Amino acid sequence: MTRSIDAPTLRADLLDGGEITLVDVREQGLYGANHLLLAINIPLSRLELDIRPMAPRLGTRVVLCDDSGGEAERAAEFLAAAGYSDISILDGGVGAWGAAGFELFSGVNVPSKLFGEYVEHHCDTPNITAEELKAKQDAGEDVVVLDSRPIEEYRKMNIPGGIDAPGAELAYRVRDLAPNPDTLVVVNCAGRTRSIIGAQSLINAGTPNKVMALKNGTMGWHLAGFELEHGADRLWGPVSDQALSWSTAATARVAERYGVETIDAAGLERWRAEAEDHTLYLIDVRFPEEYRAGHLPGSRSAPGGQLVQATDRYIATRGARVVLIDDTGVRATMTAHWLVQMGWTYVRVLEGGLDGHDLETGAHVPTAPEAAAVELATIAPAELQERLDAGTIAVVDVADSISHRDGHIPGAQWAIRSRLADAAGKLTKAEAYAIACPDAGLARLAGRDLAALTEAEVVLLEGGTAGWVEAGLPVEEGTDGALDEPVDRYYRAYDRKDGVEAAMNEYLDWEIELINQIERDGTLVFPAFPGP
Repeated sequence: MTRSIDAPTLRADLLDGGEITLVDVREQGLYGANHLLLAINIPLSRLELDIRPMAPRLGTRVVLCDDSGGEAERAAEFLAAAGYSDISILDGGVGAWGAAGFELFSGVNVPSKLFGEYVEHHCDTPNITAEELKAKQDAGEDVVVLDSRPIEEYRKMNIPGGIDAPGAELAYRVRDLAPNPDTLVVVNCAGRTRSIIGAQSLINAGTPNKVMALKNGTMGWHLAGFELEHGADRLWGPVSDQALSWSTAATARVAERYGVETIDAAGLERWRAEAEDHTLYLIDVRFPEEYRAGHLPGSRSAPGGQLVQATDRYIATRGARVVLIDDTGVRATMTAHWLVQMGWTYVRVLEGGLDGHDLETGAHVPTAPEAAAVELATIAPAELQERLDAGTIAVVDVADSISHRDGHIPGAQWAIRSRLADAAGKLTKAEAYAIACPDAGLARLAGRDLAALTEAEVVLLEGGTAGWVEAGLPVEEGTDGALDEPVDRYYRAYDRKDGVEAAMNEYLDWEIELINQIERDGTLVFPAFPGP
């Protein structure tokens, strides 16, 4: 049975120390406009696909919220059918939370971004402006720039000369990337959080170099009028024995200072056996390609820097048990020491890493029986083109709005899956509809939903839009075929086609202000630790 819960009671529950999973089921753009600090976002469009890995224990407390638009009730009906047994809906939604005098936040991954601002204030993390860094580079000073973002982000734009070394890789590889202790090490990201956390990671590890965060990251560089590189490919190399020896000793000191605990294989098996009573997350913090080459069964891939940067993308249940896994203990320990400081009490590093365990290969495939049960015919790209030319079929694109804008099948109409009932009446009339989407699971669910709304045939495009492109068929850009407002995504500065600089400044001001918002909110308190 689904219950309602008022805002004061929910606030008390968030502070009682027990397990609780607070889920905002609105589309990401609406969530990003205003939400509760500790609410993770699983849009109704993706609920069947994402809820089980995010909230794996069926008996944990689940509280759903929306803005009184009916999404929470629809989500509760699905969760009950899926076996979740303790479901509540926030009465009055996020509006009632604000009306009760409690703080609402904009943006995404806010707890992690708040933490970055807290770290800078608490540790007085040193920073360098874009102008100061550029002057040092132009003068030929001994400086190395380490970009703490994943390679996909780095390749889009980076500080000239920067080397990609994402998050948890920094302490692991710094002695190879900056072997001379007189070299100034500057850590950057797109904005602030990963610059601060990355630089402070190296400081906490006792790196002999002077380390500074690039103030405001690539945004600060761009706003200063300097050119960014695009498509760079300066990557890490294999970790040398000397670098591994140094980082192993350094992270042992970090673990002792910040109270990072380990768990052995027997302890892990006990936690696995207790997973019906205590939520358990197994998280592999290595590179995704390392994870795919061999990982612990039941674990998910979340590279360490990204886990700290966007904890709410991987861990939904507060009070859960979290086991971090890598091969040497260095990356897992550096990640764990941040999670401990963020207030995740039950964090452990797996002793011995992957040694002695039977491993699985390949990417993590979340359990989504609802998608697997969908039975719809498929259509090959070439056949779809023939039928489009004949005017006997129309394409419905349910990819995210940014992907649709940047390239879709000509004439495709874009819709948000959770709003298909409203969009169906606006679709071009056709004998059949083909669903295009890069996510096969989402395509199947959207196809099932559309089939219930129309008497026309509904088919799935083999390989989605990517399969269409691989077949050498044309795509077009733009949003002319949109049947709804693009509220499915929270548009960051780099996602915009115009007003980019204004959006950058707005974002940076917002991020800096977070330190004041957390004091007013009071639902997230970081444990007190000494400075480095």
